[in-house]
Formats: sequence, C-alpha cells, structure tokens
Amino acid sequence: MIVSELPVREPVGCARATAADHHVGSRIREWRVMHGLSQQQLANLIGVTCQQAHKYERGLNRVSAGRLFEIAQALGAPVSWFFEGLPTSTEPPELSQRPRMCLELARNFAAISDERQQEALSQMARALAMQSGEAGREA
Repeated sequence: MIVSELPVREPVGCARATAADHHVGSRIREWRVMHGLSQQQLANLIGVTCQQAHKYERGLNRVSAGRLFEIAQALGAPVSWFFEGLPTSTEPPELSQRPRMCLELARNFAAISDERQQEALSQMARALAMQSGEAGREA
C-alpha cells in the first residue's frame, strides 16, 4: 500500500470545536470587554499566552472544564454565565423504563436517612434478586 493511500485520521484528543465551544468563547470575550480588560490582561490572569486566549475567545480551541473554572474565577463570573443563551438542540433522550426505575430507586434510597431502614431495604433487594436468580435457573 502506498502511503498516500492510507486513510487520514485526526489525532486522538484533537476534537473539533462545536457550536457550544464558539458560544462559550464569545461569552468569555463579551465578559472581558464589558469589564474593560484587554486580551493580554485576560491571558495574564489565566496563565496562558495571548494567542491561546484569542483562540479560546474565537472558539478555535476548546476550553476544558478546569480552564473555564479558572477563567470564571479570574473574571469574577459564575461559570453558568458562559452557557447562558446556549441553544439546546433537542430534549434529552427518553430513558427506558428499567433505567428510569433504577435511577428512582437510587434517589429514593439516598433520601432515606435512617441507616437501619437502608440496610433493611438493601437486604430485601438482595433477597428478591436471589429469588429471581433461582427462578431464572428453573425456567
């Protein structure tokens, strides 16, 4: 096979910026400008080069969760502010009945403050699971 025939793939970890990345970047720029900071001042505050700050603002480079937290701290902004106005493309996918019941069970279990009641419920679930396992083997 000739090298030019090899399929071209993006390097692992080089995910492309999305519409959300562009939105967050524009919100970083908006907050910076509203508060009279230069791009260089922002870069110094968050410990990156001016070029990197520019790429964040343009949405060319993705901003990691940790970096966004640092930016929010440096600018005195709540992290959620950078996501305000971000359009949601679709509703979250509907959970099937079984995962929904599992989530509900976990939430309800966590809401029980009495450890003895939690232990009793755990033992009951274990007994029911064992009973179901035996029934499955008989079938």
